[in-house]
Amino acid sequence: MPDNQVGDFAARNASITPFRVIELLERARALEAQGRDVIHLEVGEPDFPTAAPIVAAAHRALEAGATRYTQALGIPALREAISGYYERQVGIRVPPSRVIVTSGASGGLLLLMALLIGPDDELLLTDPGYPCNEVFVWLTNGTPVRIPLRPERQFLLNAADVDAHWSERTRGLLLASPANPTGAMLASDSLRSLADLVRQRQGFLILDEIYQGLVYETERPCRSGLEVAEDLYVLNSFSKYFGMTGWRLGWMVVPEAAVEPLARLAQNLFISPPSLSQHAALAAFSEPALEIHELRRQAFERRRDVLVNGLESLGFGIPLRPAGAFYVYTDISRTGLDAMTFCTRLLEEHAVAVTPGDDFGMINPERWVRFAFTADEARIKESIERIRGALKGWGLA
Repeated sequence: MPDNQVGDFAARNASITPFRVIELLERARALEAQGRDVIHLEVGEPDFPTAAPIVAAAHRALEAGATRYTQALGIPALREAISGYYERQVGIRVPPSRVIVTSGASGGLLLLMALLIGPDDELLLTDPGYPCNEVFVWLTNGTPVRIPLRPERQFLLNAADVDAHWSERTRGLLLASPANPTGAMLASDSLRSLADLVRQRQGFLILDEIYQGLVYETERPCRSGLEVAEDLYVLNSFSKYFGMTGWRLGWMVVPEAAVEPLARLAQNLFISPPSLSQHAALAAFSEPALEIHELRRQAFERRRDVLVNGLESLGFGIPLRPAGAFYVYTDISRTGLDAMTFCTRLLEEHAVAVTPGDDFGMINPERWVRFAFTADEARIKESIERIRGALKGWGLA
């Protein structure tokens, strides 16, 4: 049987580029297999293990035989627990009926694209932003449209930006707060203005809140977009704040009218979210687990300060001390190297793994590198010294 030719594949595949952070991670693992001591500041994954109460709950569920299909929208107990989390932590009432448990936030985003985007519809995205978002739009034969974010405005989107990019084909807007890769957070008034504009345009607004909870030094943070508007599609995850990346579990809060069609899509595309993960996640909202998560949030905040101060001591530009998430988006243009060359040489020659801006946007990506503070403070300090040595060795100190 002859091998498939490129022409046999759907045209959308030509637009899908590799996820460079994964390529760099694989190369870093290969170097480790050769005996190199690699400092990992590249991948967006907490280095802490899943909290013990969650793991214990998974053991109990496994012993109880909780390994069968569940309801397509998630087990009722978890939907109720998520509703209670919003009431306790955010101070708003979200009916469990509007909560949809998903196979990771990515599974949720696929459901939303299937629900909301048709052929040739446009969806507005930010640049820089999470790179896989575009792929979900292409899968539904839509068209992603990038809105450039300006470093001098601390990578914050405003209503004028959206208005300038809205066309007759635009269906909606997808944005994140806190954001990957910048750590930017929208204030309540800014988010309200964006929601009002999208509503006036008869569009929809998807708000990615997967870093909700990982927030630092904000006087009055917008704890959730649901505080300012009820008609949002809010995307969330157990991966980041709750440290459950490999469990592949997320959730959405959606308008009531969207629940039934999303249920039909979920039944057909996923059948149900992972059963064991759902039963484990019930413990994520327990007081012992929340205490662990808060201590880890504090650790991330200390790491952020160590990393930002260290990078600034090297002369790199940091337009925004991140208000949330666990990334520092850094201007490395003083080196004269493009980001991909900088990242490749830093990994190969000095065993520090970081991610080039090429992964996150098309607006001057060669200037930008994302550093993830997902290593402990000692390793972050060591990485700064390795980078200092690299700059000196490259004649750039």
